[in-house]
Amino acid sequence: MAHEKNHDYHILNPSLWPLLGAIAGFIMLFGAVLFFHDNGPWILLIGFVGVLYVMFGWWSETVAENHGGDHTPVVLIGLRYGFILFIMSEIMFFAAWFWSFFKHAMYPMGEMSPIEDSVWPPVGIETFDPWHLPLINTLILLCSGAAATWAHHALVHEENREDMKLGLIVAIALGAIFTVFQAYEYSHAAFGFSGNIYGANFFMATGFHGFHVLVGTIFLFICLMRVLNGHFTAKSHLGFEAAAWYWHFVDVVWLFLFAAVYIWGG
Repeated sequence: MAHEKNHDYHILNPSLWPLLGAIAGFIMLFGAVLFFHDNGPWILLIGFVGVLYVMFGWWSETVAENHGGDHTPVVLIGLRYGFILFIMSEIMFFAAWFWSFFKHAMYPMGEMSPIEDSVWPPVGIETFDPWHLPLINTLILLCSGAAATWAHHALVHEENREDMKLGLIVAIALGAIFTVFQAYEYSHAAFGFSGNIYGANFFMATGFHGFHVLVGTIFLFICLMRVLNGHFTAKSHLGFEAAAWYWHFVDVVWLFLFAAVYIWGG
């Protein structure tokens, strides 16, 4: 009885996941630097696989903790705050790329730059028509976000698991189509990543967003697998709630990218 839990907090057992995650993240970053200097992608891929392994193992334990009753209302508040802080850090990450894009768009000429660099986009850059494939991708992503909201509403307000499954399937399929269309767009780009600041900003901003779309699609797919295994209820669905928040964040970032990079910046 002396060791009986009499509080709402979750005292975590010792875990190697934070250390393994840090090591895998460092290997991935180090491999990315090597890859950018033409030393091959293998170290990068090893680190990436390590990060995926840590994510799978750590989050599997988190799900098990939830089923074990460790996620009390107090713990859930902390988890929500933690995920909100994570999204805020992502906002600042994208703010850096927007800052770079706007700076070079409004002040494209340095003190010793040639006249060709005094315009934006730079001379010789043929930008994408925003009203063709970028507009289609915008509609696809917005419809995917609407499908995720439908799935959330079906679970929380109607307790209709079949509609929730269908909403998740639609959201995942549209997210995958967005990724395919963006890859197609990249393959037809009239400019490259290196050699000009426009291409570097364009591919870094839209490329990182594309990576977030891929991660969000996987996030929603994991939620679908959990639904098929009987997880989530109207009162206990934090994992799916976090996935929906993340997906809507991805939607909003794309709207800013579409307006700033494709329309205004083009």
